[in-house]
Amino acid sequence: MFISQVIDSTVKKVKAQTANVLTLGNLALGGFSILMTMQGQYHLGLLLIFVAALADRFDGMVARKMNIVSELGKQLDSMCDVISFGVAPALLLYSGILSEFGFPGAFFTVFYIGCGAFRLARFNISENNGYFHGLPITAAGCLLTLSYLTIPYLPMPSFMVIIVCLSLLMISPFKLKKM
Repeated sequence: MFISQVIDSTVKKVKAQTANVLTLGNLALGGFSILMTMQGQYHLGLLLIFVAALADRFDGMVARKMNIVSELGKQLDSMCDVISFGVAPALLLYSGILSEFGFPGAFFTVFYIGCGAFRLARFNISENNGYFHGLPITAAGCLLTLSYLTIPYLPMPSFMVIIVCLSLLMISPFKLKKM
């Protein structure tokens, strides 16, 4: 009897942390993306951001399916998202092209990260009712990451426009229906 209670208790604890483990996987992938970008391995950094997006997609899905949604998980998800979809894509684009603009390139890189953090904080304290307010940071981060692939094809100033537009879309008041 005692052993089955211990096993049941352990299974419940492991189950309760499943989504958080996926969320921390998102963080690890974002962190490795940053490290790869700093080492000049831009395409690997890019790939890691997209794998982080998959982990981010699955952590919420797992939490809802297993009925283990928690305030801790929500906060942890936002902390990880600011790394994987804020800092990692911004650093990738900064290293790839925005550094060519000097201070304005650095300023708008940090501006993007700040807008992403603001958007996540606003999300965490608001009632969602089936809608996102502003562009989710995951979508903005993936779009910014994709823009890296267009560096050989677009004029340099386009990337300043892209990062500013994505920044403003994240903090804008428009509503976007959740899928």
